[in-house]
Amino acid sequence: MDKDVHQGFETLAIHAGQEADPTTGAVVPPIYQVSTYKQDGIGGLRGGYEYSRSANPTRTALETCLAEIEGGSRGLAFASGLAAEDALLRTVLKPGDHVVIPNDAYGGTYRLFAKVAEPWGVTFDPVPLNAVAAVRAAIRPETKLIWVETPTNPLLGIADIAALASVAHDAGALLAVDNTFASPYLQQPLALGADVVVHSTTKYIGGHSDVVGGALVVTDPGLGERLTFHQNAMGAIAGPFDAWLTLRGIKTLAVRMDRHCANAEAVAGMLSRHPAVTEVIYPGLPTHPGHEVAAKQMKAFGGMVSFRMASEEAAVRVCERTELFTLGESLGGVESLIEHPGRMTHASAAGSPLEVPADLVRLSVGIEDVDDLLRDLEQALA
Repeated sequence: MDKDVHQGFETLAIHAGQEADPTTGAVVPPIYQVSTYKQDGIGGLRGGYEYSRSANPTRTALETCLAEIEGGSRGLAFASGLAAEDALLRTVLKPGDHVVIPNDAYGGTYRLFAKVAEPWGVTFDPVPLNAVAAVRAAIRPETKLIWVETPTNPLLGIADIAALASVAHDAGALLAVDNTFASPYLQQPLALGADVVVHSTTKYIGGHSDVVGGALVVTDPGLGERLTFHQNAMGAIAGPFDAWLTLRGIKTLAVRMDRHCANAEAVAGMLSRHPAVTEVIYPGLPTHPGHEVAAKQMKAFGGMVSFRMASEEAAVRVCERTELFTLGESLGGVESLIEHPGRMTHASAAGSPLEVPADLVRLSVGIEDVDDLLRDLEQALA
């Protein structure tokens, strides 16, 4: 695509990597459900394709689009978000290296570091990433990576990406940003100095709770080549149908995120006024400690809202009483979800420095009629 002609996010999401099929004129890239490709003589590859673990045209379309909407030089699609994370760690780290991670990181990320990377020989320290001085103090000579989530899962902490990029690069380390909660529509970490963007494309990018996937996007072509080698060597790639579903989801990402954000703001406002709720955690609220940073680096404040009740029992009761908010893990789909992180998505962090409050409830606010969502929460809290 000619970038001089098409620059807008919405245009890139619909067209990048998705030119009309040259044979049929189909405007949607086909699903190349194929494992191998006919070669024009030994070593003569048509379009660079030989075996679909190495490359597949449907996956290529998705990876091209991901790179364009994140403003990177290379996108890579994986079988899951954790597969993408693992490929990154295996590419940029070695035994003896050190990583700084958020002290409220996603439970699956913490499990990957604590149960997989640490036995391999990589050490890590959980640090409050909203405190730049604390991050700088945690840097060691062997620190090779600062891992950022912003907003974090499930406490919606906000980290200053540009400031942390400066800290990382001063130390000769890379900055990786998990951009899953914000999506590329709301936040562009690479433009703020990050080296790698990580996604669970299962969430907002896919957007319909019907496909599992992950992605990495990088600015440095050399790092992109190294990651591509590991993607092929390790093999946890996105299949063609998964790639096609994810690409379909990207087309409506902008309009979906606008509605997610609008609904979440209304929900956060209602919860803030409810007497049964002790605290509402949403970056769009002026009371949120990261509100100013979020306003600076995000287009809007996202579709995730967390809140606290008077007790664990009260939090569990709310989760069990909603009717429109479905009790379930994951997030970012068109439907609204509710969960108890301490017993569900973050159970793996129990007893660790990353343990979440037992009275916490997390909402993934969908795109339904906002009045219906508010009524459902009101009856559950009654």
